[in-house]
Amino acid sequence: MNMTRWIAFAPLLVLIALAALFAGYALKRDPHVQPHALVGKPVPAVALLDLDSGRKVALRDQPLGPRLVNFFASWCAPCRVEQPQLMALKDQGVTIVGVAYKDAPDKTQGFLNELGDPFALKVMDRDGKAGVEFGVTGVPETFVVGADGTILAKHSGPLDDAAARELLRKLR
Repeated sequence: MNMTRWIAFAPLLVLIALAALFAGYALKRDPHVQPHALVGKPVPAVALLDLDSGRKVALRDQPLGPRLVNFFASWCAPCRVEQPQLMALKDQGVTIVGVAYKDAPDKTQGFLNELGDPFALKVMDRDGKAGVEFGVTGVPETFVVGADGTILAKHSGPLDDAAARELLRKLR
């Protein structure tokens, strides 16, 4: 075989090597593992715009006591599924901060008008930077924050009855 034939096969060999690398990663990766890097650490120092007033609000400095911080979006189907659970938590006296993730304010307000507003405070994370600081991997995600501002737990995905009970246990 001459050199030009080897060069012709080079892209195919690179593609096969990449496929083997990705397959090896996928086989070793546990899809049920959720990163909880912030558990035990303080709420990140992020300031976001309040949906109602338009003023900047520092989430770390809010004197709300123990609370849940819920990342959601109007475009998120699982967020619609969990909204009744959040309303039930609000009815039980749980303080919930809503972070509208990569969403437009008018869409967020429409979502809350349609499905109910369980949030004591609603802030906008239009560019997703706060989500990065919190380590959000997708919406919805809910964080349990203690009275001292320490993140006690994280739940990824829509809340169901069992997940809500577990978060309440960690909140109290």
